[in-house]
Amino acid sequence: MQHRAIIGLGSNKGDREFYLQSARFLIEKELGSILQRSSVIETPSWGFDSDPFLNQVVVMETSLGPLALLDGLQSIERRLGRTQKSYLKDGKPVYHARTIDLDILDYDRMRYHDERLTLPHPHIAERDFVLASLNELNLNLTNHEDTL
Repeated sequence: MQHRAIIGLGSNKGDREFYLQSARFLIEKELGSILQRSSVIETPSWGFDSDPFLNQVVVMETSLGPLALLDGLQSIERRLGRTQKSYLKDGKPVYHARTIDLDILDYDRMRYHDERLTLPHPHIAERDFVLASLNELNLNLTNHEDTL
């Protein structure tokens, strides 16, 4: 069975365009087909002070379940040099610069929550760069009753 996932890509460390391109290549090689992709946009860092990000959203089709997809995306992040994950300190997220960040924004319009993954991504409405990219692709994830 094929599933549709929307993935947010971001990079603000090193050769940012190279990391986005490499992530897209590895997603297609290992996780599924990219059906659509937004333009790459440069945005300020979100949630911490750092160099600006290059961001993009892709729509993909995959046979993987949501946690297997998450594992695959995190494997790509590690292979592309991401050494730290964001974490909570005193109940607040701590972010840092990264070569690549790959977030599942949506997976088959599913609502899901555990310690590793929340769907849809809980910060979609707070991140203008995600909303702009979704709008470019004519996708609306703020109302989960809509369909892709």
